[in-house]
Amino acid sequence: MQFKILPGGAMSGEARVPGDKSISHRSIMLGALANGTTRVKGFLEGEDALATLAAFRAMGVHIEGPEHGNVTVHGVGLHGLTAPADALDLGNAGTGMRLICGLLAGQTFDAELTGDASLCSRPMGRVIDPLTMMGASIQSAQGGRPPLSIRGGQKLRSIHYELPMASAQVKSCVLLAGLYSEGCTSVAEPGPSRDHTERMLRGFGYPVRSVKGVISLQGGGSLQACDIDVPADISSAAFFLVAASIAPDSDLILTHVGINPTRIGVINILQLMGANITLQNHSEVGGEPVADIRVRSAALRGIEIPLDQVPLAIDEFPVLFVAAACATGRTVLRGAEELRVKESDRIAAMAEGLSTLGIINEVLEDGIIIEGGTFGGGVIKTYHDHRIAMSFAIAALRAEDEITVLDCDHVATSFPGFDSLARSLGLQIQAEAS
Repeated sequence: MQFKILPGGAMSGEARVPGDKSISHRSIMLGALANGTTRVKGFLEGEDALATLAAFRAMGVHIEGPEHGNVTVHGVGLHGLTAPADALDLGNAGTGMRLICGLLAGQTFDAELTGDASLCSRPMGRVIDPLTMMGASIQSAQGGRPPLSIRGGQKLRSIHYELPMASAQVKSCVLLAGLYSEGCTSVAEPGPSRDHTERMLRGFGYPVRSVKGVISLQGGGSLQACDIDVPADISSAAFFLVAASIAPDSDLILTHVGINPTRIGVINILQLMGANITLQNHSEVGGEPVADIRVRSAALRGIEIPLDQVPLAIDEFPVLFVAAACATGRTVLRGAEELRVKESDRIAAMAEGLSTLGIINEVLEDGIIIEGGTFGGGVIKTYHDHRIAMSFAIAALRAEDEITVLDCDHVATSFPGFDSLARSLGLQIQAEAS
């Protein structure tokens, strides 16, 4: 599938984007390991979260749904998972693979984790290393890449792990393995990363301490089932935050969006660039803060992105690069090495696409410099990365000619129905067979 987007347009109306992917993954995992029945509303029915759901079904967990975002998970307890008959195929779900890897390290059975070509090209050494320190036995393909073979029956020991860089996936992996270890497992973060795992563990009644960037828990406890209302995903909302900021005469409201303080880097950065964004109707759902977000057209300016905001916006940078291209002046990003090991090398992929559309940029080892300019038209390669595809679709709002975005099938991993929702709000987009 490919997108064809005509230039121009304005964004207006009110919409609720799909449920948060990070929370959807974790709702299935922790619900499966809890005692009792967990009911989930607002579950993201995208391919990544569905792959995690299928993996736990394969390990003997009875799960009803999803049906219109509703899922019922009949938990089996921390020690109730059973050996899957085949390798667990996580598709394109990097979060699913890294977190499940931590849980499997403490099981009594052997298991194998695999995925699609994109996922099997992504390095997993960042989770293999600390898990090995804990006593896990994990074999990988060359370079620490999937498939991963995890041997069961290993006695895990607690560790104190200093994260080399802020990463919610690595932190979560170690903490989830810590559920099965003796003693206190702790992770020290060099900077804040998303804290959904800690919040949700507490929601399931499992004590987690967070003191001055060190997160810790004691192994050997238990989780109690609870109800979860998944807020709209700020990573999905980010495409429309940028869209309404850059398209003239736009006025858009996005409802019930998760505004977890470890996830709002995209709002902070856009506001530093001059965006007209306001939050209203604040509430809290299952320990997660939510709000409606109103965004109106604004004249953006280039900035040097603060280092402390980088981990808070790591998934939103592709579309922030589009905002930077529409800003007056220069935008500089540093400290974002993690972008090179996402579904694609997002720095290289975005730089190539920006250049195709006539935007001057300079790639740095850990970031990029983008000079504000004017988008032409062109054909964009996505390298099978859903966020690259959606970002360049948004760019058409300020383009002078049609943009064709190739290989958009993976958009459904995080945002099923993206093109139809975008079209209803004012983007002149059509999905076509390629």
